[in-house]
Amino acid sequence: MSAKRRLTIVGSRPEISIGQWVTIILVALFILVPFYTTALGGFKSIGELRTSPFGLPQSWDPTNFTDILAQGAFFQFLWNSLVIAFFTVILTLLTSAMAAFALSHIRFFGRSMLTSLFMLGLLFPFATAILPLFITIRDMGLLDNPMAVILPQVAFNLAFSMLLFRSFFQELPTELIEAARMDRCGYLRIFWHIVLPLSLPIIATVGVFAFVTSWNNFLLPLIMLNNDAAFPWPLGIMQYQGQYSTDWPRILAFLTLTIIPALLFFLLAQRYIISGLTGGAVKG
Repeated sequence: MSAKRRLTIVGSRPEISIGQWVTIILVALFILVPFYTTALGGFKSIGELRTSPFGLPQSWDPTNFTDILAQGAFFQFLWNSLVIAFFTVILTLLTSAMAAFALSHIRFFGRSMLTSLFMLGLLFPFATAILPLFITIRDMGLLDNPMAVILPQVAFNLAFSMLLFRSFFQELPTELIEAARMDRCGYLRIFWHIVLPLSLPIIATVGVFAFVTSWNNFLLPLIMLNNDAAFPWPLGIMQYQGQYSTDWPRILAFLTLTIIPALLFFLLAQRYIISGLTGGAVKG
């Protein structure tokens, strides 16, 4: 076989079957149709939203968006969500990365048992912990404090984040760790100066998952926060819901505006996400 023929075979891309195209289109529609109806619904009236939920607005009226942006409460809700999400991401990355590194590259008695214990967190339903969490947070005096939401979110993110980090760390060259140990580097120094700089893909992946989970969390803030000034944006939607009626166009406009920060965060980190998810999938 000629060299040109070999290059053609190696460089060719696998063909996508009709079934795969259909699956991709269905998944894309499943994601885009709700976003499409939400974005357009903010420009409609309640009557038009009921008669034509999927059609284009008869008149593009941005009043719902401008009214929301003119209110200081919207930016307060957005700031509270950003603060909670930011500290959730930072603490999740620090705790899960350090724990995963220890379980991957430090040998000690009970390491396998401790790893299995952490992985049991994947099987623990969040809703069943609401009452014990509320009692614990109340006894700690953290009610109506952002930490009442941040700490439980970090705890419930820990198992999945450790799973991703551990799979990635196990694929790092062990020669680097051994060479650093021979140079009398401690494990903490190895973690900060060698492992973390090589782990940007998985850091971005875990960060996106932690950010989106925190950004969309409704139940935990609802239980832990009673002060309107501390509400994140999911609780801010309740101001447009009355006892007998709901301002759906205003709610859809509110949702559209709150999707933008999470979407921007995802777009900035998307080039790292796939490599982070597949980093520990193939051994070479």
